[in-house]
Amino acid sequence: MANLTISVNDEVLKRARIRALKENRSVNAILSQYLEHYAQTDALRRQREQALSTLRTLAEQCQCGRDGASWSRDDLHER
Repeated sequence: MANLTISVNDEVLKRARIRALKENRSVNAILSQYLEHYAQTDALRRQREQALSTLRTLAEQCQCGRDGASWSRDDLHER
């Protein structure tokens, strides 16, 4: 695991330490979690875009309700 040195305003670091202490965590753990999320954001966005593209393709290929077929609400909820 790599070490990282950052510069932070003293007052900001003090407030962050107090909040982290209240949450039973360390500032290091919070920053590490944030950086993991930050690094994954792009990959997650691409995955969501791919999933939406696949869903659109499937919806376009679906033949349900085409050729003039339609259903009433009662037809759809018939038991």
